[in-house]
Amino acid sequence: MPNRLINETSPYLLQHAHNPVDWYPWGKEAFAKAKAEDKPVLLSVGYSACHWCHVMERESFENPETARLMNERFVNIKVDREERPDVDNVYMLAVQSLTGRGGWPMTVFLTPDGEPFYGGTYFPPVDRPGIPAFSRVLESVAEAYASRKEEIAKSGHEIREHLSQLTNLSKSDDPLTVDILHEAQRALVLNFDWSEGGFGPAPKFPQPMILEFLLRYHLRTGHEQTLQMVELTLQKMALGGMYDQLSGGFHRYSTDARWLVPHFEKMLYDNALLARAYLHAYQVTHEPLYRRIVEETLDYVLREMTSPGGGFYSTQDADSEGEEGKFFVWSKREVIEALGPENGELFCRYYDVTEHGNWEGHNILHVPQPLEKLAEDLGKPEEQVRDAIERGRHKLFVLRQQRIPPARDDKVLTGWNGLMLSALAEAAAVLRRPDYREAAEKAGAFLLDKLRREDGRLLRTYKDGQAKLLGYLEDYSFLIDGLLRLHEATFGRRWLDAAISLADAMVELFWEPAEGAFYDTGRDHEQLILRPRDFMDHATPCGASVAVDTLLRLAVITGNPDYQRIATEALGSVQVLMSKQPGSAGQWLQALDFYLSTPLEIAVIGSPEDASELLAPLYESLRPNRVVVGSEEDASEDESLPLLAQRSRRDGLATVYVCQDYVCQEPVTGPAALQEQLALVSSGA
Repeated sequence: MPNRLINETSPYLLQHAHNPVDWYPWGKEAFAKAKAEDKPVLLSVGYSACHWCHVMERESFENPETARLMNERFVNIKVDREERPDVDNVYMLAVQSLTGRGGWPMTVFLTPDGEPFYGGTYFPPVDRPGIPAFSRVLESVAEAYASRKEEIAKSGHEIREHLSQLTNLSKSDDPLTVDILHEAQRALVLNFDWSEGGFGPAPKFPQPMILEFLLRYHLRTGHEQTLQMVELTLQKMALGGMYDQLSGGFHRYSTDARWLVPHFEKMLYDNALLARAYLHAYQVTHEPLYRRIVEETLDYVLREMTSPGGGFYSTQDADSEGEEGKFFVWSKREVIEALGPENGELFCRYYDVTEHGNWEGHNILHVPQPLEKLAEDLGKPEEQVRDAIERGRHKLFVLRQQRIPPARDDKVLTGWNGLMLSALAEAAAVLRRPDYREAAEKAGAFLLDKLRREDGRLLRTYKDGQAKLLGYLEDYSFLIDGLLRLHEATFGRRWLDAAISLADAMVELFWEPAEGAFYDTGRDHEQLILRPRDFMDHATPCGASVAVDTLLRLAVITGNPDYQRIATEALGSVQVLMSKQPGSAGQWLQALDFYLSTPLEIAVIGSPEDASELLAPLYESLRPNRVVVGSEEDASEDESLPLLAQRSRRDGLATVYVCQDYVCQEPVTGPAALQEQLALVSSGA
C-alpha cells in the first residue's frame, strides 16, 4: 500500500512511496496533524543520487519495526532538497548549529510549529562508535518530547533565534576596491595543494567558481602563479577518476586528495560549471585537453541528460544494482577480453588497470602518466598509441552501455538548467558548434514555455508534463544568465527581452531595499520559521551572487542605473566574506571583478551565421568583462538598448561596433580589423 508520496513527481519522493513509513510531503497537512495529535515532526531530507540516502532507506525506512516506531511517535515528512532548497537551507543551518556538521540524508526533529530541537545526518540501524542507532534516537526523542515539552519548546525558540542571527550580513562601509581581489587571491594561494591541485585535503571538491576567479585574476594582473593553480587543478581533475574517462562528464567529488576515487553520482550543475571553467581555460591557454573536456562533457549531457523537449535532467545516481560505482569500474580481465591481449595491455597501462585494482578490488579508470611517456616506454609512435587508446575507449564505452545503468533523476530544475544553458550557449559561440547553439535554443524555449505561469511567475521544477513550486532566487538569476549567454550566441531578441523581464521580477520578488540584500524566497512564498538567505557560494553559486553579476551586465546593456545601484549595494553587503572567506565567494569575486572594470561593449548587426567568422577574434581569448548584444535588424529605433539603437550594417555585411562607456570605434566588417580594435581597448581584465 503506497503512502502519500505516490502523488508526487519528484523521483526521490517516489522512491519512498512504498516504504512502510507513513510519509507526508512538506505541507500544511503534515503540520496540522502534528498539532492535532501533539506529536513531533520527523523531517528527512535527501536527494535521489545520494548514496547514503539509499543506505538509510534500505536499513531503516524499509524496516517494518522502525517504520512502526516512526508512525506511532512522529509525523514523518520527506523532502527532496533539490525541489525545496529553502527547507533544506533552513534546517541544514539548524543541524550544523546543533552538531557542527551537515550532510544528507538529513534528519531533523521539529515541534508542530516547525521549530527544530534535535537533528543529525545518517543514523545507522545499530549503534556505532559515536553514532547511536536510529531506533535509539527515535525512542529518546519521542520520550523527551513527551516528558520535557516546555524545555523542548524553549530550545526550539532559541535555535530559531540563533538561525535568524546566522543569516545577518556583516556589512562594510569601505569602498569596493581591487585590494579585495588581491586579498582573496593571497588567501587562496595559502590553501592550495601544489602537489595535486585543488584546495585543502581530502575530500576534494572541484570549486569551479574559484578557478574562474583565479583565471580572471590572472587576466587582470598577469600573475603566472595564479594561472598555474588553475591549470594544475584542471589537468589533475581531467585525468583523474572523478572524470568519466569513457563517456565524459564529472562525478560529484573526489573522496581522496588525488582526484582518483569519486562519489559516483553525476550532477547537472557540476558539469555545467566545469564545462565553462574548462572552456574559459581553453580561451586563455589554447590547451587542446581543455577543449576536449568541454566537448566530451557537453556531449555527455546532450546524449544522456537531455529530455525530448530540450530540458536537462538533474542527476545520475551513484549506485547501480545496489552497489556504489558498479556501472563505472572494471576488472583487468574484462578489459583484456574486450580489447585483446596486446591492445588490452596497452589500455591497462595507460589507465592504470591492474589485477588487484585501485579501489575495493576494482579499477577506476584514470591517467597517471602522459601518453607521450607511455609511447616512449613502449617504443611506439605516439599516434599509434593514441589511436589504440581511442579505439579501446570506444569499445569499452559500447560494452559498458550493456550494463544496468544508474538511475536518473529526470526532473527538470529551472536554476540548474540555467547553468547548463549558459555553458552550451557560450561553448556554441567560442567553439563555433551550431549543434550546441541549436540545443541551447531548444532548452531556452522549453524553460520559457514550460516553467513560467501565464502571469510570468517562474516555477522551480518540471516533470511528467507538470511544472510546480514557486521559483527561488537562483532559478531567476541562473536562468537570466543563461538567457543572456543565449542572446550572445544567437542575437535572438526573445532571449534578451525575457532576461530583462525576469530581472525586473527578480528585483521585485527577492530584493529587500531596507537591508540592501537579496533573499532566496520571493515575497509570495510560503512562510517558514525564517526567510532563508544563503549568501555563500557552495557547489553552485548562490542566487544572490549570480543576480549581482547579471544585473551588472544588464546595466551596461540597457543603461538602467537601478540595476547598477542594486548590484553595488549587494556587493557591499558581502565585502567581508570576499576578503576573509574567498573559498565561499568565488562568484561574488567574479562579479566584483566585473564591477571594477570598464566593460567592453560589443554590438553586432547581422545574422549569427554571417557574423561567425567576423567574431572569431572576440572569442579566441577570454574577455570576461564584456557584453555582447546583437540584432539582425538595421537602424533600430528602440532606445531601451542603447548599444543597438541606430546601428546598421556596413556595405550589407555583418558589422561589429566596439565600444566602452557607449563611445564606439569605427564599425568593422572583417576579423582582422576587429582584432586590431580589440588589441587597442582594454577588456577590463
